[in-house]
Formats: sequence, C-alpha cells, structure tokens
Amino acid sequence: MSETIKLLRKEKVAKDTMAFHWEMPDGFEFKAGQFGDFTLINPDETDEEGNTRAFSFVYAPSENELVTATRLRDSAFKRELEKLPEGSEVEFDGPNGNFKLQKNESTPAVFIIGGIGITPIRSMIAKATKQQTSHDITLLFSNSTPEDAPFQSDFKQFEEENPNFTFVPVMTRTDSDEWSGESGHIDEDMLKRYVSDVSEPIYYLSGPAGMVQAMYDMLVKAGADEDNIRAEEFSGY
Repeated sequence: MSETIKLLRKEKVAKDTMAFHWEMPDGFEFKAGQFGDFTLINPDETDEEGNTRAFSFVYAPSENELVTATRLRDSAFKRELEKLPEGSEVEFDGPNGNFKLQKNESTPAVFIIGGIGITPIRSMIAKATKQQTSHDITLLFSNSTPEDAPFQSDFKQFEEENPNFTFVPVMTRTDSDEWSGESGHIDEDMLKRYVSDVSEPIYYLSGPAGMVQAMYDMLVKAGADEDNIRAEEFSGY
C-alpha cells in the first residue's frame, strides 16, 4: 500500500554514496533483505526511467530505522534525490522482495557482494548478529578503493559482536602501500582461502549485473551447488 513518508536526514557513507533516513510508516514491518519503492513527488526534472526507484532497506528491523543508501550517479532521479531537503515527502510502497538469509542455521552462508549491492546484506548480517543466530557467515565485499566502500565500520563491529561472522573486504584498485587486505578481483583461489568446502554453503550474490554473472559462473566452475546460489542484481540507474 502506497503512503507518504518524510526524509528525516541524509549522510555521506562513502565516496559518491549517500544514506537516507526516512520516517517509518505507522505499523510498518519488514524482513531483513527486503526493499521498497520510493517515488519523488513533482521533481524539477525527470527522465525516461520515471520518478520511482526500488531501494533495499539497509538496517535490520530491530534497528528501528528505515534507511536506504545509493551511489549518486548522473541521472535525473539521483540528482533530485541528492538535493531533496530534509522534511521533504516521497511516496513509499513496501516492503517487497524475498531476498533473505536462509532459515537453516547449520548450512554456511557466503555473501559475495559488489559496491552498493551491500545494502540488503547489511540488514541480514545485522539481524543475524543481533539475534545471535548460529549461521556461519562469510562476507567477501568488493569495492574499488576503501573510500568507495560503505559500511566498513559496521561490518567490523558485527565481526566483533558475532563469533560466527567473517568479514573480508576486497579492493580492486588500490596499491599495496595503502591496503594490506585482499586485493584484485574475487576468484576461485580467494574464495577457497575462506571457504573450506565450496559445495556446502548457500551463496548470496548482489551488485552490478556483470559482477553477479561473473561470480555465478566462478562459483559453478569452483564446485558450488547451482541450487544454492541466490542473486540480486543492482543496475546503475
């Protein structure tokens, strides 16, 4: 059901990446990993994509905040969203989607994520950490440079709070003087450093379409069970 909600505040969370904190509709309930449709009301400019976009909820339900985050690309919608004053209203419709952490806590979960595809994943890992589930969770999170990577400090905190969670930040375009962690593109060798039996986990892929497809192909080749690969593509809009 569509309703009107206000923008409470916005903050920069990485290079060209902004988080938006929205008013929570009365009685609104959602599951970690879900998204909503946000429609700008009478924007100054629009394009052929229209005034509505789907954004995942970044926070877990228990965090009691409705938060979205996006890369600020050069599109009419993104320009309008970036300059939206706090207190402005948008039309909201949600929750939607069934991209969520599996119920079975004995099967490991491996997230292979690129860039802003991290938004629904932060919600899932926050929930597992808060509820102290026994899921064995590994996150390989790929970004160009540390400045491009949102929510790094959140994942480090979840790792401290959750003994079952391993956070592996991966940078594709950084030099070794600045970065001591994993670098380059995620491949089978890197995966096997963190996943002892590739055929066992349920895999979650999220990020740009090209990366999601490449990671899917890599996993199948490495011996993952195709039925255990769940994917969510994030287009650039």
